[in-house]
Amino acid sequence: MEHKIGFGLFSPAAGLTFKTIAERAATIEKLGYHSIWLTDHFWNRGVPDADVLECTTTMSALAALTSRLRIGTLVLCNSFRNPAMLAKVLATIDNISGGRLEIGLGAGWMEEEYRAYGYEFPTLGTRLRQLDEGVQILKAMLTAKQASFEGRYYKVTDAYNNPQPLQKPHPPITIGGSGEKVMLRIVARYADRWNCPAGYRSFEQKLNALKHHCEAVGRDISSINISEQLEICLGKTDAEVEQKAKIAQRLPFWRTAIKGTPAQVIPQLRERIDRGVQFFTIIFGDMNSAESIDLFAREVMPAFA
Repeated sequence: MEHKIGFGLFSPAAGLTFKTIAERAATIEKLGYHSIWLTDHFWNRGVPDADVLECTTTMSALAALTSRLRIGTLVLCNSFRNPAMLAKVLATIDNISGGRLEIGLGAGWMEEEYRAYGYEFPTLGTRLRQLDEGVQILKAMLTAKQASFEGRYYKVTDAYNNPQPLQKPHPPITIGGSGEKVMLRIVARYADRWNCPAGYRSFEQKLNALKHHCEAVGRDISSINISEQLEICLGKTDAEVEQKAKIAQRLPFWRTAIKGTPAQVIPQLRERIDRGVQFFTIIFGDMNSAESIDLFAREVMPAFA
């Protein structure tokens, strides 16, 4: 199965007002970006005093204010919401948006955030098993008239979820993470898209692990859209690129970032496409400035139309 190359904007909300987020969404919609991807955190780890809007509420508001842009998350923390309740929330957002929801899920990681809000912080193994069960409930409630499931951690019994989402069989499910033994096995079983987080050590090794898990569950890996979370430091000139790089290097995504003018960035993206990436969730190294968002849309994206 061939996948069209797509570009979404990864847009952390820390320190941003809703007005700013809404204006950014309207801008990238006009410029032809595929989607906007929010984060699911209660505060920003680096700047804990910064304002951070709750993710699903913000998605609902953006759904009502846009008409073509798809709306997703990198990623919803499975631990923060009961899976059945989350299914109800997501089905509602898909209806509000007219069928433009992208579901992003992950196992959660920020221990201080869990404990501050009164959540238990189980071991990674437990969080991954909970994610596995959570995705099963989510898919059941987004597709069945009544959903039932009984696992080790979660249970639903003849649960209705009306209205059902507009997208069939359900909104696309992206699972973010790169753990080769368990996380990628969950991706192989349930995901429509795998998002490889920035900062990975070896993309090829991760992709090969996913292929192995797909073979084990009898799934064709070509049915999974391969996505990369990617920082891009983009400028009109070499001097501008280097100036922006001083800011970009402070972000935690720098290890796997690319930089350059549009003419220099295009072949770097093609290299990633050649090794299997079909979708990019981009954060620009100058904190998603309007200039970088516009420059990328006008001088880079047309090369992949």
